[in-house]
Amino acid sequence: MSPHGNPEAPASSAAEIANEAAKVPAGPATPAAAAAEAQAGAAGRNVWPIWEVFVRSSRGLSHVHAGSLHAPDAAMALRNARDLYTRRNEGVSIWVVPADAIASSDPDAKGSFFESPQGKDYRHATYYTKSEGVKHL
Repeated sequence: MSPHGNPEAPASSAAEIANEAAKVPAGPATPAAAAAEAQAGAAGRNVWPIWEVFVRSSRGLSHVHAGSLHAPDAAMALRNARDLYTRRNEGVSIWVVPADAIASSDPDAKGSFFESPQGKDYRHATYYTKSEGVKHL
């Protein structure tokens, strides 16, 4: 019986299957190899940089990170950000920043980065006491 369930057609022989496999180019063996192959192919093409988008919803508020997008330059990034992140008139101002220009702290090192150093309690207002002679504090 053939692989397609038709008893009239004979099944393919091992030699025929090997010949067909030789005609088809082999793909990457692993997902990592596929990603490396895609990167190598992209290296020959122009790859648009990633831009981070910040939107201010109304006057007086701060800009908030809305997302990111790919664009060839700042003008196109600004237009694409307007179309993508402010479709319903949510914003009054948009900032686009190349992702490469942003420096950030490591979230895993939060404790050592944001922790107040030992012995420097004077940096906090709770360290100080109210003076007895001062009436308006």
